[in-house]
Amino acid sequence: MTDRTFAFDDQLPRVPLPTLEDSCARFLEWSAPLLTEDERAETERTVADLLREDGPARILHADLQRFDAEPGVRSWLDEFWPARYLGRRDRIALNANFFFLFRDDTPLARSTSGRQAERAAAIITAAVNYKLLLDAEEIPPATQRGQHLSMAQNKSLFSETRIPGDPQDTVRVPYSDEWPGPSRARHIVVFFRGTMFRMDVIGAGGAPHSQEDLVDGLQSVLKADTGRAATGTAAGHLTTLARAEWATVRAGLRAEPVNAAALDTIETALFCVCLEDFAPHDAQHACDQLLHGDSGNRWFDKAVSFVVFGDGSAGINVEHCGLDGTTILSFVDALLATPVADHAERSGAQAQGLPVVEPIEFALDEKLRARITDAATDFARFAADNATRIVSFEDFGADRAKSLGMSPDAFAQLSYQLAHRRSKGLIGATYESIATRQFRNGRTEAMRVITPQMLEFVAAMDDPRADADEKRARLRAAAEAHGQRAKQCQRGDAPEQHLWELQLIQRRRGERLGATEPMPFYDSPGWLITRDDYLSTSSAPSANIEYFGFGCTSPKCIGVAYVLLPDRWNIYLATPTSVAAQMHDFAEQLRIAVRELAELLSS
Repeated sequence: MTDRTFAFDDQLPRVPLPTLEDSCARFLEWSAPLLTEDERAETERTVADLLREDGPARILHADLQRFDAEPGVRSWLDEFWPARYLGRRDRIALNANFFFLFRDDTPLARSTSGRQAERAAAIITAAVNYKLLLDAEEIPPATQRGQHLSMAQNKSLFSETRIPGDPQDTVRVPYSDEWPGPSRARHIVVFFRGTMFRMDVIGAGGAPHSQEDLVDGLQSVLKADTGRAATGTAAGHLTTLARAEWATVRAGLRAEPVNAAALDTIETALFCVCLEDFAPHDAQHACDQLLHGDSGNRWFDKAVSFVVFGDGSAGINVEHCGLDGTTILSFVDALLATPVADHAERSGAQAQGLPVVEPIEFALDEKLRARITDAATDFARFAADNATRIVSFEDFGADRAKSLGMSPDAFAQLSYQLAHRRSKGLIGATYESIATRQFRNGRTEAMRVITPQMLEFVAAMDDPRADADEKRARLRAAAEAHGQRAKQCQRGDAPEQHLWELQLIQRRRGERLGATEPMPFYDSPGWLITRDDYLSTSSAPSANIEYFGFGCTSPKCIGVAYVLLPDRWNIYLATPTSVAAQMHDFAEQLRIAVRELAELLSS
């Protein structure tokens, strides 16, 4: 008998809570390569202040220890994650949501025609099968190198919706005190040209609709088309607003019963399917549309939105607060790696006739229409200010890196640093997301890529006095240091989130704890410079996806989302248009760096 989905979640080790001394020492070590001598000295002074026995950090850390020991608390990060994701006040569309572009040759894709309604119906069939298996806890627990991984995020896949709030957002989600157990919703929301439809995907008796039924339902949506939604009527645009502003608008919307019912339909839906009325020009166009698209044809607060283009190509847009890339990869792999007939058989799908399909209507006065119109215009301008670029290495992948005696991820990260130094003339703070799902409620750890060995490697590569042997030695030393730091993060031995959480605890309850004294550390060069990213990087290895991507995270940052597989390496870059020329130069320098490093290691 297969183990139940959540069978091991309570047995996983807890995320270790570092001591204040360990986090401070490690932070000084990690920040040092980015600082001048004076900046290091100033940071060291503020760290000494943080470590004072009578200082507020001691009180805050003691409170974190108390919280970690409370019954029902699964991780000392249980308050950190909501604060980090739900506490952000800017827009989440493009800034926080991420996407995957599916390959067109997966078993699921090959088992259907390429027509839009058939491909969308196949994805729905597969997703509903996954949902029913999850409800029955028949999704096998994930493992990595023999270790069980946390499955908790799977509870956020279906019917989760982020709700805007002030000062912090909330989440409407099953498996919660307010909504015990799995979602009992039987419908999804289908978008087409900015108009929303409720469509039942599970019949009244509990059996899923057959794929043929779903095709008919989707075709009825496409045939109901009366042109693009009238200006000021596509409420999806509102989900692009900054969060406090959207919270105010939503409160006004809900005052009208028709709108409250519409929001309830959207927020309880299992997921969204966004049908586009065009075929992408190329892979980059598809990626850009998955990242932002026509915001009237999205509900960015929904955890999962499948986007299906006019030619049947497809992908997914994900709201990040409850879901990380590794969980979505497992979900997407389960959907795409199996023919649609197998999903239908497993779920017990039955032909039941045309599903219930109803338009979702809002009652919008002139003021609300104007707000929607303004939101659409503002977001279109914001999206246009996001420059992107795809880079594909069809002849280089993880197998090639391994054949050169190199960790594939280390090879990628070293290539990024060399290309960045050559394109921008400097080494800057670089973030890499490291998965920590081997812990209870584990999510990710913040790895800082710049080590002393990385600096020495990049310097040697452009030093005319360095011969090939010295460059190779520096390269391998940097790769070794990178691997060691990644292992630290995987063990939970990383400083940033711990120190950040102490700052957040002071904001949340410092007054009650008597810990209101300012902590100069959080204004120190080390804290500010180390976290001011020039590169924000994350990897998503799946044979079923073509590209992975997210928006840039600051006015100078390049977002680097990469799919590094045995036989290929695809990268999606994003940065503000004001520095687009540097991103394009980075892309060109990256091609040169990869070729150069491969030649160096093979000679």
